[in-house]
Amino acid sequence: MTLTGMAVEHPVLAALLATTFTWAMTAAGASSVFFTRRTMAEAGANVLLGFAAGVMLAASFWSLLSPALELGANGDWGETFGFIPAVAGFLLGAAFLRYAHALVPHLHYFANVSDGPPSKLKRTTLLVFAMTLHNIPEGLAVGVAFGAVAAGAPEAGAAALALGIAIQNIPEGAVISLPLHAEGMSRRRAFLWGQGSALVEPLAGVVGAAAVAFMTPILPYTLGFAAGAMIYVVVEEVIPESQTGKHGDLGTLALVAGFAVMMVLDVAFG
Repeated sequence: MTLTGMAVEHPVLAALLATTFTWAMTAAGASSVFFTRRTMAEAGANVLLGFAAGVMLAASFWSLLSPALELGANGDWGETFGFIPAVAGFLLGAAFLRYAHALVPHLHYFANVSDGPPSKLKRTTLLVFAMTLHNIPEGLAVGVAFGAVAAGAPEAGAAALALGIAIQNIPEGAVISLPLHAEGMSRRRAFLWGQGSALVEPLAGVVGAAAVAFMTPILPYTLGFAAGAMIYVVVEEVIPESQTGKHGDLGTLALVAGFAVMMVLDVAFG
């Protein structure tokens, strides 16, 4: 049985496998610390972060918001008010991430800005916290997508979303492990922390899939919630980091490329 076929009968297990794959791609990216120089070039960081932002933006619409709007229009709200579940979920998702960012101290590494409550934690720890917050909506989005398959959503769309998140997780792993090594951490520890920042993805994925599988009527709300959380992270964290320094234009071009890649994946698979 394929992963997408499994999603129909066992959506939570399918979500767990899919998000384990996205975590593994983060680990693959983090392993670059064993093969590259000690620091990451500013231009390289702009490109990697910009690409990740583009993928997340495209996934938020094609894989999450668009299905949420369609489900709402075909549900109890009707075509006139079918936008309500998607919009409500979207706003709640953004509010959830805003609250999480306010509670958890973290570091915008390349912009060299600390956020959240005052903290005496090390810069390396704050960086890991930032990337962990970043990975929660990604795992949630994949989990909700596979949960939606069990409710009748296209199987290929969930696979496309998982693949897109996995692709952008490769540079994300490098974006965290290389700066950790540059801060003085050993290569081995930098790798462990880099891949560890994505361990929340399987957990969030299982939660998202279980919520949808056992409470199907909330599907358009959960799809919107995942999209709102992703958009908040992109605007708050990823895009500003991709625009630091003298090579912000490279980050913008990479964002366009990432958006196009995710758009192609979703249309081709879906």
